[in-house]
Amino acid sequence: MEQFIRLRGIAAAIDAINVDTDQIIPKLHLRTIERTGLGKVLFDELRFEPDGSEKPEFVLNQKPWRDAQILVAGDNFGCGSSREHAPWALLDFGIRCIISTSFADIFYNNCFKNGILPITVAKEALDALMMDAKDPENPVLGIDLETQEIQRPNGATLRFTIDAFRRDCLLKGLDDIGLTMQKMDRIEAFEAAQRKEQPWLYR
Repeated sequence: MEQFIRLRGIAAAIDAINVDTDQIIPKLHLRTIERTGLGKVLFDELRFEPDGSEKPEFVLNQKPWRDAQILVAGDNFGCGSSREHAPWALLDFGIRCIISTSFADIFYNNCFKNGILPITVAKEALDALMMDAKDPENPVLGIDLETQEIQRPNGATLRFTIDAFRRDCLLKGLDDIGLTMQKMDRIEAFEAAQRKEQPWLYR
């Protein structure tokens, strides 16, 4: 998993509440177990007409937000059914950070496991960041996970809080497999001892 330390990128405003996982990645596209290639169908029904042409009013079809790396979203982002394809699609599109007042629990957890930083802020802070993201002249935000700060285009900074363990995992680029691999010495020592004591398990 790619580390997340600092990010400076274009922020796009998804100014809607209760954006669910079916809007993020419709169930039609859940037939793959590959993590790549899903960015092209991110927000599929919101971004595209049935014939595949773009809906020009959708923010990610407009400049400069086509290259967004940050989403500023309304309350309860990622609600609905549990599907890890949602963070896969966001990451494949290029989204590394999502800022909202609240997230659905499963989606929130899945973001950390896939190298996406979900940041929870107060309503007043979200309103300010939403205005920043809607400014076509300079919708760039800076995210610093080490200092836990968001840098706004006007130079102001906003602090955010995050669970220390999750923060450490993102800073080090550790997903569940990476965390397990850190204990490989202990795993191998256990297997060696078990092989001696219960050799029939390894036949």
